[in-house]
Amino acid sequence: MEIQWALVVHGLVTLLVVVSLLCGHWPIFQDTFIERIQYFITSGAYDYFLRFVAVIFGSRGRNCFLVVEHYFCGRPNPILQCDLLQLLYLSILGVTYLVIAKSSFRYIPGYYVSELHRYTSMLAVGVGVILFLLTSFSDPGTVTAENVSQYISAYPYDNIIYVEKECSTCKISKPARSKHCGICDRCVARFDHHCGWMNNCIGEKNTRYFLAFLLWHFLICLYGAVVLGFILAGELKERRVIYILTVYYGVENSFSSLFPYIVQWLVASYNTQILLIMFLAIVSLLLAGFFGYHAHLCLTNTTTNETFKWQDYISWKRKLNEAKSSAAALKASIHAVTGESNPPKSKWRAFFRRSPLQNEEVVVKNNVYDQGIASNLFEIVFPLSERRSFFCRKSE
Repeated sequence: MEIQWALVVHGLVTLLVVVSLLCGHWPIFQDTFIERIQYFITSGAYDYFLRFVAVIFGSRGRNCFLVVEHYFCGRPNPILQCDLLQLLYLSILGVTYLVIAKSSFRYIPGYYVSELHRYTSMLAVGVGVILFLLTSFSDPGTVTAENVSQYISAYPYDNIIYVEKECSTCKISKPARSKHCGICDRCVARFDHHCGWMNNCIGEKNTRYFLAFLLWHFLICLYGAVVLGFILAGELKERRVIYILTVYYGVENSFSSLFPYIVQWLVASYNTQILLIMFLAIVSLLLAGFFGYHAHLCLTNTTTNETFKWQDYISWKRKLNEAKSSAAALKASIHAVTGESNPPKSKWRAFFRRSPLQNEEVVVKNNVYDQGIASNLFEIVFPLSERRSFFCRKSE
C-alpha cells in the first residue's frame, strides 16, 4: 500500500511540475499556485539562491558567483564548450540507462523480449549522444564578411519582416532570416533559436541535426517504455498470475475483475519498472509535441524567430487597420451630422449599408520562403550554404 501511494504521489507531482512549467504563464493560471510554481522553477529558485549567497558570502561572493556562472552558462565555454544543461542532459540520459540496466536487464531474455535488446538499447543511447554532440558542436551557419553576399543572395528580403540593414555588432550587412545571437556573439543564418540544452544556436546548417535529435530521443523513450511493458507482460505470463488468480483465488476471468489485482501485483513487485514507464511516457509525449512543432515549422519553411516576428507584424497591422477603420467611421459620422455626405436613396439602403468599421483589410501571412513541402524539406536536409551553387551567388 505504501508503494502504491508513493507511485500516486510521484505521478501527481510530476504532472504538477510539467503543467506548471509548460502552462504556468497562460492567462487562465494568472494569480494561481500554478503560476507561482512556474515562477519558482524558472526564476524564483535562482533569485533565492543568489540572495542566499549574498547573505552568506556578501556582495563580493555573489559577484564572483555571477562571473563564474556567466563563464560556464552565459556563453559557449572555450575550454569545456559545455554548460549545466548539457551536463544535466548527459546525467539524465546516463542515470536513466543505468537504472534500467540494473533493474530490468536481469529479465532479458524474457517471454516476449529477446537478448538482442541488451545491445540495441546501448546502440540507441549511443546514437542519441552522437546526435547531441553534432547539434552542440556543429556550425549553425555563421554569417561572416566573406560569405555575407552569398547569404544575402540566397535569402532575399521580403520587405515585410526583413528589410536591408546592417548588424550593429558585426558591422556587416544582415541577410534576411538571420539574427545576431547575444550569447554566441555571432550572426546566424536562418536563425531559429538559441538552445540552452545544446549551448549552441539552431540555424541553417544544424536544424537537421536538431530535428533528428528530437525525433530519435522520442523514439528512444517510446522504445524503452514499450520494452519495459513487454518485460512486465512476460513476467505476468511466466509466473501464471492470471491462472493463479482465477483458479486458486476464484477471481472472475474478465478484464474488469482481474485488472485491480494485476495492477496491485505489478506495483508491489515491479515498482521501479512502473515508475520508469511513467517517466519515459511523459518525456516521450513532451518530445513528440516539441518535434511536431519544429517539424511543422520546417514543412512551412518558418523559424521560431520568424513565428514571433509574424505575430508582431500581424498584431501591428491589425491595430493599424482598426485605427484606419475607426478614423473612416468617425469621418463618415461627422459628415452625416453636418450633412456633407449624400443621403441614401432609401431607408432600406441606409439600414443595410456596410459600416466603415467592417471594411478592415484582412491581414494574412505572406511567407515568400515557403516553396512547398518537398523543397522545404530538401532545404533542411541539404542547406543552401552547403550546395555548390551557393558559392557562385553574388549579392544583387
